[in-house]
Amino acid sequence: MTPAVKAVLAAKVKYTLHEYKHDPNVTAYGPEAADALGISPDRIFKTLVVSLSGSKDPLAVAVLPVSAQLDLKSFAIAANAKKAAMADARDAERVSGYVLGGISPLGQRKRLPTIIDLSALEHRTIYVSAGKRGLQIELAPIDLSRLCSAATAAICR
Repeated sequence: MTPAVKAVLAAKVKYTLHEYKHDPNVTAYGPEAADALGISPDRIFKTLVVSLSGSKDPLAVAVLPVSAQLDLKSFAIAANAKKAAMADARDAERVSGYVLGGISPLGQRKRLPTIIDLSALEHRTIYVSAGKRGLQIELAPIDLSRLCSAATAAICR
């Protein structure tokens, strides 16, 4: 059981786990999950660790649809930072406690400021990584926001 699954269990929110066979040759983890689960890529949300400058927090988390790209300028504004850039992969794994392709916004080793794209609120439920490749958690976006103490903002382009 991953820390992400433990987090939703402890919070007693309604959720569903979805497991699928991850192909180790695939590096486009989000589209793979969407295809394997037969879900629109607009409902599967990726978790990205972002490096910030000019902010009290050096790292933050962006949660956005796998069908979209992160708008770093919009993210910096939402995070009250001067500049945002993608964090180094090793830093993302170290701070989250998860491997790339399995980084979950839930149950991270160190809780980071989190911003969820506004588009999440268009769906009754969304899917996020459950903490390992091949495992997704489906839950209400409002529950995800509460569990991550997240803000919402338009952070996609």
